[in-house]
Amino acid sequence: MNAHLAYASGRAYVFQDYFWAENHYRWPKEKWVDPEPRTPLNAIISGPTAGGLWEAGDPAPRSISDSWFDIVCPPSERRIVDTRQIKPYVSSAPGNEVFHTWRKVLLEAPDKCIEIQSPSRKEDTHPQTFDQHLWLNYTRLESLWAIFLDSPTSRLLQPSPLVLSAVDRNEYLFLPRSPRTQKSSPASWHRMMAIHLRKGDFRKHCKALGEIKSPWYGWNELEFLPDRLTPGTGMEVHMKRCWPSVSEIVHKVRQARSEYFTSQETDSHSGVLDIMYLMTNDHSEFVDQITNALRGEGWFTIRTSNDLMLDQEQTDVSMAVDMEIASKAAVFVGNGVSNSNHHALRISGAHDLAHSGHLLLVALFIDA
Repeated sequence: MNAHLAYASGRAYVFQDYFWAENHYRWPKEKWVDPEPRTPLNAIISGPTAGGLWEAGDPAPRSISDSWFDIVCPPSERRIVDTRQIKPYVSSAPGNEVFHTWRKVLLEAPDKCIEIQSPSRKEDTHPQTFDQHLWLNYTRLESLWAIFLDSPTSRLLQPSPLVLSAVDRNEYLFLPRSPRTQKSSPASWHRMMAIHLRKGDFRKHCKALGEIKSPWYGWNELEFLPDRLTPGTGMEVHMKRCWPSVSEIVHKVRQARSEYFTSQETDSHSGVLDIMYLMTNDHSEFVDQITNALRGEGWFTIRTSNDLMLDQEQTDVSMAVDMEIASKAAVFVGNGVSNSNHHALRISGAHDLAHSGHLLLVALFIDA
């Protein structure tokens, strides 16, 4: 969204490397080259946001890295815009008003170099320009979907070549192993359901969200999605949706599969749905329990994130690989409180729902 704000303001977006939490990196500290490990943004995504080209004839300036910004815009030549000058006045405003308020500031500034600075987290716990208070309030956020979806910032956003190489390398894993039927789709992805099952550290996260009765995150609240979260629901409902049991997962898969076949009655890709992909960071027996339960439901080909063959560079962007695979699925069962689900949905929503007509049923976990 920051990249699109820069685009709409006629300015070059300054992108940074991506810093995961330290525990997400698999490399021991003694092998770190820098004080903190980081991932180059264009190892995760490609397109204008990461410095790629805009469309032919578009005069918008290309995005630049923060290291190049330091060279062409030294601190002495920057105008500093403090978020405290803007955010208090739009803290409850609709998303489009937040966007256009910031756009007006950037358009009217005569300075070549602008840096937006925020106070410490003690003063502003969510210091971003488009902060979590906005992303967790769909009433405010809704107006930004149309602005962003059809923008070149969104349309030209793609996975990085590194991510695509990982998907290509592992595509053979998703070849169907079930008996072919006359209606079988020739493309493996059109026969696949993907489920986001984050475990491990997510249990604590789910409990924290249940305590504050958190809504779905970001685009997960879009009104055309089949599952809604009733505002103010408590801990029990949150845990069923955020940390589902094996039986709850099987129930949801059965429901999503049935709804998919009902929708296929008028779709040209009608056929089978027999390939399952489990996006998960879990390495325990839970994965085996889910796999065995799904086989009993007639899923012939079941793959998990743990099955992917990745080299060292691809391992560093494995979450993006997961999201790219999920975006190709005929059916995606997500986790509404997840940021990863939010990004996978944006990829699918922008590229499939709006632009290519590929059916995507996003079914978020709900209680039976």
